[in-house]
Order: sequence, then structure tokens, then C-alpha cells
Amino acid sequence: MSSSKSSNRLVVPGARDAMDKFKMEAAREVGVNLQDGYNGDITARQAGSIGGQMVKKMIESYENGMK
Repeated sequence: MSSSKSSNRLVVPGARDAMDKFKMEAAREVGVNLQDGYNGDITARQAGSIGGQMVKKMIESYENGMK
């Protein structure tokens, strides 16, 4: 793996706040208590459930846009 740059970059400048809000919303929906800032104390299962919920909502949004 390359150590030069992170691949976790957003395409749209300024979208970080919206993505953080989206992540917090998804965490609430799956019952994970996220704090602003560092959340290294959550389990991999909890982190995965947040990411999974985010993907699920993005797919639903895309599918609704296709109608």
C-alpha cells in the first residue's frame, strides 16, 4: 500500500460537514453513540453497521431518483 496520500478524500470541496452529519444520522439509526471528534473506542462491528447504513441510504436515494 502506498503511504503517500490518503484515498479517503471527498470529490466535492466542503462536503465534509454534510458527510459528518450523514454519518451521525446513520449512527443514530443503528443505535451507535458517536461523539464529535475521536471515536476509536467503538467496535469494528459498530463502525461497519454505520457504514452499511450509509450505503443502504445512498442506494435507496439513487433508486428513488431513478423513478
